[in-house]
Order: sequence, then structure tokens, then C-alpha cells
Amino acid sequence: MKTRVLIIEPSEVIVEGLSSLLGAQTRFKVLPPLYGLEGLAERLVTGKPDVIVLNPTLSSQPAQLLGDHPTPVVALVYQYVEPLVLKRYDGVIDIRDARGAIADTLVKAAQSTEHETSDSSGSYELSKRETDVLVQVARGMTNKEIADALNVSIHTVISHRKNIMHKTGIKSVAGLTVYAILHNLIDEV
Repeated sequence: MKTRVLIIEPSEVIVEGLSSLLGAQTRFKVLPPLYGLEGLAERLVTGKPDVIVLNPTLSSQPAQLLGDHPTPVVALVYQYVEPLVLKRYDGVIDIRDARGAIADTLVKAAQSTEHETSDSSGSYELSKRETDVLVQVARGMTNKEIADALNVSIHTVISHRKNIMHKTGIKSVAGLTVYAILHNLIDEV
């Protein structure tokens, strides 16, 4: 199945070049581009893109543009953009990147959402052991300390932590701590 790509870029030259580059590869279907943010909501519904390539000068908050759509957004960079802004994107491609690097970034971004949506329909609930690990993480324990406390290997702890982050969508220890508190898993940290 081809990865559907929506390009949102004000420069017609860049849109044509990127469309040509991606269109030449059998794994991509390039949707009609947008030259600004107008019409994005409609395009999300009608085109159902798997990944969006967006010039970050159009929006420093890509998640706010999409609302309820879980479409990953990859920044298209050809001028300086603050690193803090780029962290808000699901990937970054530079106009000078090689064809293969651009393709790989887009495929990885699209696949990350496929896994999230397939998992969200299945088991979002944390297992008992994942909850145990989450509580220990929230208390500030290291992987080794958690492994010792729960009598498991460090690799098992790391695996549980990856599952917890994937199921909750939270990547930081601080965020996991807040999650644990909000779900009454711990009284105080």
C-alpha cells in the first residue's frame, strides 16, 4: 500500500521538486498540494494523508493544526528554524537530504502512527506489571533499582517502560509521574 503524502509549502518550485522526487518512487502517492493552511481540514478528510510535509514557518504548532487527526507531520526545512519548534514535529527533512533519507523519514513517520492507531484500538490499559514499573519510575527509581525491587531483569524493565510510553503516548519521566498521580497510582512522590 502506498504512503499518501500531503505537501503544504508556499513555494511552487519546492512543491514541484518534492512531488517529482516522491512521485518517482512506487511507495508514495503524492496528494494535490496546499500552498498554505487554507483548506487543510477538508484535505485531511478527503485525502486521508498518511503523512504531512509542512514548511515549519507556516506553523510552529503542528499538532494544533490537525485537531483530532493523528496524522504525523514532518517539517520541511530549507532555512533556519528554531530547534524547539522542530521538536514538535514527527520528523524533519532538509531540502538538501538525499532522496533515500527523505523517503525513509516519511515512511518512519507514517509507520509510527499506524502502530499507535492499531494499538489504540486494542489494549491501551497498562498491565499489572507495567503499572508496577510506572509507580517505581514516578518515584524516581532507576532501571536497576526497579529491576531489583521487582525481581526482574533490567531488560524487562526497559521493555515495560517502552510499552508504557507507547500506550500512554508520554515520553518523559515527569509526564509519566503526572500520569501516575492523575490516575491515583501513587499518593505522593
